[in-house]
Amino acid sequence: MSETHPELLRLRQSIDNIDAALIHLLAERFKATQSVGELKARIDLPPADPAREERQIARLRDLADTAGLDPVFAEKFLNFVIAEVIHHHERIASAQASGQEQA
Repeated sequence: MSETHPELLRLRQSIDNIDAALIHLLAERFKATQSVGELKARIDLPPADPAREERQIARLRDLADTAGLDPVFAEKFLNFVIAEVIHHHERIASAQASGQEQA
């Protein structure tokens, strides 16, 4: 059995640390969007905001390009996150509507 090269171990540890940071950042992002969804439900705004989403996609594509990341990948990633956020907002709005109907 061969041992893993020390440089490979170091690089993999760096990747593992970055992955952990990404997960924690996504968790924080979803906490913030949870608050947005609750506010939208309270003030009767729709779960999706296509104009904002369009601006965010353009902004992230620019950031990705500046950072040396493929802008197409960044857009796909953001679209995935946005779809999940909208799904959460729809659930929040539905729960809010159900609560209001029961009151």
